[in-house]
Amino acid sequence: MTIYNPMRELPASAGYKKGDVLVLCGELFGRGYANGIVEEARAKGMTIIGATVGRRDADGTLRALNGEELAAAEEFLGGRIINVPLEAGFDMEPAADGRSPLDQLKGVKADDWDKVRLDWDGIEQSRSRGVARFSAALGAFAAELAQLIPPGANVLFVHTMAGGIPRARIFMPLLNRVFKGQGERFLSSEAFWNSDLGQLCRISFDEVTADTLSHLIDATEEVRERIAAAGGRVSYAAYGYHGTEVLIDGVYTWQSYTPYLQGWAKMRLEEAATAAWERGIKATVYNSPEIQTNSSGLFLGVEISLYPFLTALEREEGGALFRQVAQECRSLLKEGASLDALLSGANDYLASPLMVQFRDFDGWPLHNTPEQAEQMLSCATELLGLNANPKEIVCAALSRAVFTGVGRLMFDSSWQPAAPVFWLNHDIVAKRLAAG
Repeated sequence: MTIYNPMRELPASAGYKKGDVLVLCGELFGRGYANGIVEEARAKGMTIIGATVGRRDADGTLRALNGEELAAAEEFLGGRIINVPLEAGFDMEPAADGRSPLDQLKGVKADDWDKVRLDWDGIEQSRSRGVARFSAALGAFAAELAQLIPPGANVLFVHTMAGGIPRARIFMPLLNRVFKGQGERFLSSEAFWNSDLGQLCRISFDEVTADTLSHLIDATEEVRERIAAAGGRVSYAAYGYHGTEVLIDGVYTWQSYTPYLQGWAKMRLEEAATAAWERGIKATVYNSPEIQTNSSGLFLGVEISLYPFLTALEREEGGALFRQVAQECRSLLKEGASLDALLSGANDYLASPLMVQFRDFDGWPLHNTPEQAEQMLSCATELLGLNANPKEIVCAALSRAVFTGVGRLMFDSSWQPAAPVFWLNHDIVAKRLAAG
């Protein structure tokens, strides 16, 4: 059973310095959580080493980045990328009979999703082969990394791998119904999750989101020992999600986006960090607040819990930073809309009697209901409609503030890690921003 462990006190400032190394295990795409900790490392003068998931050619072959792709990725990262394809998962991995999980799903129509019956022996063969491929790639990555770490350097590994939706055409229409469906388009997340397609997602989420941390820790054992022998310290940090405390009716209250099907994999990620911790390896999962990222567009409604961060920032900081963020948010609203209306609408949804039953921490993650989906999606659409431009929205400004605060907390906490799992709620994120 997961023990709730919110971070309540600000960690001391990290002692990382020029010559120390941040290793980003997962490719940096767009703007998201990883940008926050990369910015902190850059400000400290650390060397930044990144990874790539590689690219797939038209025939499905996985390859390293070409020269142009590598140059663009390194410029965006602001550091060197070890050009070994670290694509996790197994959806395109052939089993002994030559068929991959995607091959098993070719030609399946969306209306027949609940009638699909998969060859689970073949799926397991593909999974095992995917793990072997990924582990071998990690070994090559670690061998190259070892040559790039100077003696005496401290190293922070940041695990950013997540997701794992199989790349078969049938999934996106179904998941759009699970996460965005109302009325006749509503699809029960529980019904989907208990189907063969849902169970394939579960295994894939586990492999990509959670097990990659265990594989990373195993693959970097020699690197870790070499660093320790030279007097350096090593920590592993990973991004989790397990609900967040936000202000509801003026009180910090744990709540969660529903339905969060990756939740089981995120708990497995916590278990991986705990198992490493018990071996004396400093690995910590930081359960972070909801933000809007490149990958969260599928989850309409996840952003509702982000709006109260502005209220938390006012309570915990209440100065120039709050006024700056509030003004930026205000400038993005359409004529006649107000921040008060936005915050009131979010609070009304989060405080509604219907949503109380979804604050069951011990039962998390929970499945959707038609009533919950209707209320969440209607509220999300109404609040997003307050923005003047759908491509420049309040959520983006608040997300930047949140991932900046989370990055600082993770960076500082990773210098002297205190536990395998922490929750970074709105209170501590706002306090960290207030500290400068």
